[in-house]
Amino acid sequence: MSQPDPMDDAIPGLDVLLAALDAGSTVTGDSPLHAAMHRASQEAMRVTAELNGSYHEPDELRALLSRLVGADVPASVTVFPPLHSDFGRNLHLGERVFVNSGCHFQDQGGIRIGDDCLIGHNVVVATLNHGLDPARRFDLVPGAVTIGRNVWIGANATVLPGVTIGEDAVVGAGSVVTRDVPAGSVVVGSPARVVRTL
Repeated sequence: MSQPDPMDDAIPGLDVLLAALDAGSTVTGDSPLHAAMHRASQEAMRVTAELNGSYHEPDELRALLSRLVGADVPASVTVFPPLHSDFGRNLHLGERVFVNSGCHFQDQGGIRIGDDCLIGHNVVVATLNHGLDPARRFDLVPGAVTIGRNVWIGANATVLPGVTIGEDAVVGAGSVVTRDVPAGSVVVGSPARVVRTL
């Protein structure tokens, strides 16, 4: 039987970590907050391994998603595994959200997906940047991503930290979204740019 780690007492709880992440505070690579993030990620990996490891009926899948995010997931949410989340506890899913297979959600900084959103195959949503200074490269800088109501994100798109996508917008397949997307617009490319308004 393994001995308890004496450092566990120095690691902040999830509530302290979430408060720091939601405030946009830099998490230094050698800090107790970084250790807390790593510990929470281990649980997310455990849940996603179970979620992705075999077939689950829709109710079972929602129960696993609820374990991952730490809150009840609406019955109207549909997810086609595999789904990868390396944190889970800062992922918020609205009503009637559809997430297709192969998506990767790095949600430490916070991901809010509004009602009636469609998330295509292999979409990546990132909410952490690393420090640019080589001496601080292991520092993590959170930036929340907000996806408004009725947004469609096409397959293989990437959404970067700090981005807000306005309601009714469309992100074209393969796009890299580096800045906010106006409501009711269609963006494509890398970096994504507005090509039309709906």
